[in-house]
Amino acid sequence: MLDLETVEPNRFRAQPLAGARAVVFGGQLLAQSLAAAARSNDGMRVKSMHTVFLRGGRPDEVLEIDVDPVHVGRTFGASNVTIRQGERICTKSIVLHHVPDDEIISHQVEPPDIGSPEEAAPITSNEARGWEVRIAQEAEIFDPDAIGPAELYVWSRFRDVPSEPWASQALLGYASDGFLIATAMRPHAGVGQDLAHVSIDTTVITQTLTFHDDFDAGEWLLLAHRSPVARHGRTFGRADVYASDGCLVASYSQENLVRAMPQR
Repeated sequence: MLDLETVEPNRFRAQPLAGARAVVFGGQLLAQSLAAAARSNDGMRVKSMHTVFLRGGRPDEVLEIDVDPVHVGRTFGASNVTIRQGERICTKSIVLHHVPDDEIISHQVEPPDIGSPEEAAPITSNEARGWEVRIAQEAEIFDPDAIGPAELYVWSRFRDVPSEPWASQALLGYASDGFLIATAMRPHAGVGQDLAHVSIDTTVITQTLTFHDDFDAGEWLLLAHRSPVARHGRTFGRADVYASDGCLVASYSQENLVRAMPQR
């Protein structure tokens, strides 16, 4: 997924991953946007990325990725990244690059005490792609009749992660796309992931990723999700990401569409 084909400087081509759905998984578009931005500015680290999802990607067409370096300074840089299929624009992202400074202050919110990855329930459907996912505290996200608080704790790690720091960032982008809609659904009876694209329309509208420190996506990461509001067919959620030593390494937020599927 991260092995982009370079067409010319700042232009790349990528193949969609095969899947059961008729659209490209949004996490793949996040991962490949970040990978392209990082490869176009290898003198700086990616600090954050804000992405707007405009159209779903078709899984049977090549993805074209264009990077427009907007600014390159001594400490910060910025790039626009567009993923398209022909004239169809799938996503647009603005990526902030930086060179880290020496610290004069440092603090973080401590991780929640939710047990170890070994105590969490595995989701086996992702393992064929080299992604291991475990849901903590026996939370149920697929059954429409199971309800719980609007929070969700997920353990994530990948196999065979490349050594470059941006690769772990990109893989976290892939992992980050999958759980905030489910988090927003948890308090509500009669909705759940199993009904998505069956009787309920769900999709990500925008997503922002922010990176606080280096980490290895091949080690266990705890994704601590919360959804503070759902209203007018939209939901908002955010998550903090902790490494196994308790270091807060990243955060992300997401706006989503959740509405009844139109009758046909």
